[in-house]
Amino acid sequence: MFLRLNKLGLVILVVGGWLLNVGYVFAVDQKDMGGWEISSPYNKHYDTKELEQFRAWVVKITTVVPMPGMSPGVALHVREGNTPDSEIIVVHVCPTWFMSPNSIGLKPGDRVKIRGAWTAINGEDVFMAAKIKRGNHFVLKVRLTKDGKPFWTMDPKELAAESEAAQPKK
Repeated sequence: MFLRLNKLGLVILVVGGWLLNVGYVFAVDQKDMGGWEISSPYNKHYDTKELEQFRAWVVKITTVVPMPGMSPGVALHVREGNTPDSEIIVVHVCPTWFMSPNSIGLKPGDRVKIRGAWTAINGEDVFMAAKIKRGNHFVLKVRLTKDGKPFWTMDPKELAAESEAAQPKK
């Protein structure tokens, strides 16, 4: 998770708090990731050749079990249009043990730009997020764009490099 804000102090506070949480993530053995492992059937659905992005309005933030036997994940329900009859799109963000629905920094009514990949899971079309941007000051990254590697599967060195890349340039 990375928050890119113009105020360096807030970025350091948020990223620092997140890095404290990383210890827990790495205490979870790969075999105990509840189906969110990098080589899992779920993550194999993420295809970087199918990358797309769209703008939408956040309708609600929930939890979802993407595939039978998996641990829960955070999901956004969004609409591309701002009318009640616009289609709802389900966006998978990350496992709840990595980030909770209350800690992702988004709320209903937010206008967001989402980058990721479409897939079908259990006969339903879903969007697997890599990056979610709100305005010019907020970015939530959960996967690498180049290869789709989930942040929750990275080692501390990789996460430190991503954290440094998320810092505003001086």
